[in-house]
Amino acid sequence: AMGKNELASAKRQRAGVIFLSQFRDVMVLILLASTIISVLLGEWVEAIAIVCVVFLNACLGFFQEYRTEKTLEALKQMAAPHSKVLREGKITSIASSMIVPGDIVLLESGDIIPADGVLIEGIDLHADESMLTGESEAVYKESTDPARAESAPKRCQVFMGTTVTRGRGRMVVAQTGMGTQMGSIASMLEDIEEDPTPLQKKLAELSKYIGAGCLIICAIVTLTGILRGEPVFDMLVTGISLAVAAVPEGLPAIVTIALALAVRRMVKRNALVRKLHAVETLGCASVICSDKTGTLTENKMTVVGVQTMQNSYQVSGTGYEQAGLITQNGAAVVLSQHPALERLLDIAVLCNNAQIYGEDLSRPLRDRTKNNRRGVWEISGEATEVSLLVMAAKRSVTANTLAREYTRVYEIPFDSSRKCMSVGVRHKTLGNMLYTKGALDVIIQNCAYVMGEQGREAMTDARRKAILQQGEDLAEQGLRVLAFAYKEQGDVINRKDETGLCYVGMCSIMDPPRKEAFDAVKRCRRAGIRPIMITGDHKKTAQAIARQLDILREGDLTFTGRELDQMDDRRLREVVSKASVFARVTPGHKLRIVKALKARGFITAMTGDGVNDAPAIKEADIGVAMGQNGTDVTKEASSIVLLDDNFATLVRAVEEGRGIYRNIRKFIRYLLSCNIGEVVTMFVGMLMGFPVVLLPIQILLVNLVTDGLPALALGVEPIDPDVMKEPPRKKDEGVFSRGLLSMILFRGALLGLTTLWVFTSVYSSSADIVMARTAALFTLVITQLIHVFECKSEEKSLFKIPIFNNIKLVLAAVFSLAILLCAIYVPFCNVIFVTAPLPSKYILRAVLCSFVAPVLSALLFNVLLKPKRQVQWVQTPEK
Repeated sequence: AMGKNELASAKRQRAGVIFLSQFRDVMVLILLASTIISVLLGEWVEAIAIVCVVFLNACLGFFQEYRTEKTLEALKQMAAPHSKVLREGKITSIASSMIVPGDIVLLESGDIIPADGVLIEGIDLHADESMLTGESEAVYKESTDPARAESAPKRCQVFMGTTVTRGRGRMVVAQTGMGTQMGSIASMLEDIEEDPTPLQKKLAELSKYIGAGCLIICAIVTLTGILRGEPVFDMLVTGISLAVAAVPEGLPAIVTIALALAVRRMVKRNALVRKLHAVETLGCASVICSDKTGTLTENKMTVVGVQTMQNSYQVSGTGYEQAGLITQNGAAVVLSQHPALERLLDIAVLCNNAQIYGEDLSRPLRDRTKNNRRGVWEISGEATEVSLLVMAAKRSVTANTLAREYTRVYEIPFDSSRKCMSVGVRHKTLGNMLYTKGALDVIIQNCAYVMGEQGREAMTDARRKAILQQGEDLAEQGLRVLAFAYKEQGDVINRKDETGLCYVGMCSIMDPPRKEAFDAVKRCRRAGIRPIMITGDHKKTAQAIARQLDILREGDLTFTGRELDQMDDRRLREVVSKASVFARVTPGHKLRIVKALKARGFITAMTGDGVNDAPAIKEADIGVAMGQNGTDVTKEASSIVLLDDNFATLVRAVEEGRGIYRNIRKFIRYLLSCNIGEVVTMFVGMLMGFPVVLLPIQILLVNLVTDGLPALALGVEPIDPDVMKEPPRKKDEGVFSRGLLSMILFRGALLGLTTLWVFTSVYSSSADIVMARTAALFTLVITQLIHVFECKSEEKSLFKIPIFNNIKLVLAAVFSLAILLCAIYVPFCNVIFVTAPLPSKYILRAVLCSFVAPVLSALLFNVLLKPKRQVQWVQTPEK
């Protein structure tokens, strides 16, 4: 049996390896070493307890990491390329990994070839084989007869992993997976993302600094204790335990987990994140450049009108419905009386690579339109081309009916620089013809004649002007215009010549804006993000849609590709911040626009689908590919794929990106405040000459109870509804900006001092060190669990925060509290953790003290921090 059509990937981390890696931490190893010493000294209970806590901690870490790994694995599967294959006579899209030898795969410009095979049909198909041969020039591929596929020469073979740069064709699969040329080079393909995100790097660095600082403090604590005559071994273990408590080793891991969970949420909302750091960058986005067709609009093209030189026709029916007519002044048209319209429909169907199925055209037209519920065409192909087939089918002109008179000889495929497509056909009576469709302004330049009712007439300047004016008028209504022309070729065929054409007419096509795009643009504006529309469409069409959506406002500029060509980069940088619409642009222009925006300091998201959009997408801060219409090459270059090609999805992803960044700040604030609290408790206690405030095993317990679950639960806080009402944050803004560091230090110190105060008051009134330590342990955990709810918001004090909107956090706090109560009130645990059951007066004292810090914070919050924090938000790029 053949395996899946996949290359053997880099080895995945096995569960056992992930588990063992939890013990790699230097601190943990030192702890385990001290456990062995404890055993040698006969301290059995303490040794077992330390081992249990370390083991529990490792289990928590393992489950989190394992789940993260699994999530990322599942996302990789989703990001895998798909291929169009012909099975049972129908074209279906399947994951490329499911392809088997013998499959027939359809190839188009921008596809990554999914397996090794032989080209059995090719139209100007060129493949970039540089990854296999090092040849930078794309190689022209010839097709061969399917019967001779076995012995096809190299020039007819295509290879897995190479890209179709232009043209299209069909291949029959010969080898898959590790049997391909690529398979023999294997493991060249990299995984989705292995290196840490910029934020994780920052945090890992931060952890190191904090770690170093804490180690120094721990050394001081240990030495002070030894000099005061405490047992050397006890002080060493205390120092080590304190170091374990103080170093936030969980930070980078929790960031990964929070990002992975956010990525999972985003997939449910149709945004597939291919690179983790894109989630962070999204929160900074200040400009979103979006394609028009299909992203801001429905991409359900419908032809609504046809104009020839003499006549205007109306087309009824919407979308891909079979019902609908072509009428003139309300009356159905008889084709034989309208030669120009008849010719236009022929061109529309023949110069076309889409397909519609389910045509029951044997029944007379009257019956078909009378029964309006006949349903919808099954379609495959590009939306504009499908709309032309649907229009022609309304007059019973289809590929099947034309096959009796025409044979297709060759094709000059559409490309974004020529803006048109042509086919050479042979007609039974007319002979060799060239049929062309494309952008009106391009086609009209190539026309020497027009088709009138009396046949061919010369194209004059006045006529050219009138036709272009007609196109402008339609475009101003937000309609797309496509022009049609032909040329009689005689016996000598020049396969590259698209000049000297005869103009037949134009179609106006409607593509309404998506309903959800209106709200999405509004939310962008409110969030201080500028939406920019970039399209290959006519300037007037683009402006009409952009006005409807409120992308184009009073005083905003619109540029066309031609105007961009006349501008140097410096000039473009000057005007780019006032431009809202770029029309008639090629992918090359997109790259210049991204560079200009970045040079002006905007963090730019750019969408694209075609193979030649890949450079712009790679260059953008956030490259966004289309999941439905996007080519494989663009998806590979992108950091985010929109599974539904929808602009609103991208705006939601930005919101998610901002939310996750806030959540990361929340748990950083929580973890670091808690760690500082623990260090302050121990350090100040030592300096004041008290006995050791918390025993090593108690410090470990605090760490286990408070650091793991509550911090994680903060990472999945629901997104604050106000997150899209603020301007985007600066990309280089530090994690501690906007006063976070002072909040952490202030709260950490308060946590520690509260704990110390309870310890001293209980110790002085009862002279029972075990009771005092238990009270300190209780206070420390309670203050931290109260603080976790304070961390839910940077703008509000504890008394204004909604407590129950994150049930996971409430459950985590309850669970932590339960463990704490067990440690104090279960006799077996009293032995392990060296605690004693607390009488109610001490419990009350501890709880009251625990609320001092939040009250103080709330007062300080309103008095000191408020005015300063608001000022720091003002940082929008100049308008």
